[in-house]
Amino acid sequence: MKRLLITALSAAMLLGLSACADKGAESAVQMDEQELNSKQPPVVTEEELGLRKENLYTEDTKPVRAVYTKAAPGTATRFKRSYVNAPPLIPHSVDGLLPITKGNNACLGCHMPEVAKSVGATPIPPTHFMDFRTQKKLDHLAQQRYNCSQCHVPQANVQPLVKNNFQPDFWRPEQMEKSNLIDTLNEGVR
Repeated sequence: MKRLLITALSAAMLLGLSACADKGAESAVQMDEQELNSKQPPVVTEEELGLRKENLYTEDTKPVRAVYTKAAPGTATRFKRSYVNAPPLIPHSVDGLLPITKGNNACLGCHMPEVAKSVGATPIPPTHFMDFRTQKKLDHLAQQRYNCSQCHVPQANVQPLVKNNFQPDFWRPEQMEKSNLIDTLNEGVR
């Protein structure tokens, strides 16, 4: 009988506490709703979200006029890298070379390391012959780096849409022309 009484009292207390907790939660929700209604967040329009501050539905857009080099491979002046180990820009015309497809990558004809020196091209760097997941060197071009134009773009004389005060900090002068990514890939990791 004592056990039954204790069990009944315990259940009553738990139900009572639960009801109090529910009542407290209800009043907290009401308070949060009142607080939200009294403090309306500022409305941000679509025009305020973009860089151009224009209505994207009615704006008369014109593409940026970029003048790409028409120089033949090996004859153009190369731009310096934008920052340490940045993918270099393509200094020659890409007419007839793009798009890169599963069955055709015209870049490889001149830029594979065994051919590049003889034709005066920049060889594909060692990082492109490495599996970054396993940290193993490959005897072939890594599939992840087959599509050259996902990182490398033709160089062009264009002005930035937004002012940029970034100044690259090259630790050594040769980094303006050449990557040392293969040497520094795991810097700070080990």
